Amino acid sequence: MQGGGKHIFDDLDRELIALLRQDGRAPVSKLAGIMGVARGTVQTRLDRLIASGAIQGFTARVGEDYDRSRIRAIMMIEVQGRNTPQVIRRLRGLSEVQVLHTTSGKWDLIAEIIVEDLVQFDRVLRDVRLVDGVLNSETSILLSSM
Repeated sequence: MQGGGKHIFDDLDRELIALLRQDGRAPVSKLAGIMGVARGTVQTRLDRLIASGAIQGFTARVGEDYDRSRIRAIMMIEVQGRNTPQVIRRLRGLSEVQVLHTTSGKWDLIAEIIVEDLVQFDRVLRDVRLVDGVLNSETSILLSSM
């Protein structure tokens, strides 16, 4: 850790993170073999990355067949005035909003939405548009992933 609470990550840390992105369940011994370092080195690095917050958890990546029946969409949102913090709090309370991004440009926020059916999708769109401070929005349903 460097002064000011900032963590400095080196190439080994970045390689470990890249490998974990490919397979978050890879055994430490396998990671060590790929990286050409001792198992203890990988474990120490992994523990430090978790403690620093650089790695916040491990998730399951599911196959396209599992997710095929769900509706996925990206919603671009324009926020009125300085209401962004309040709008973010409200949107984070909607379970269908999987990820929320701040952006530059015309849109202030981008929400990644996942729902089970069109009825739920319609309700979520209405709920977002009714949030105090949401001025405008545009939504695109994601059809295929490459």
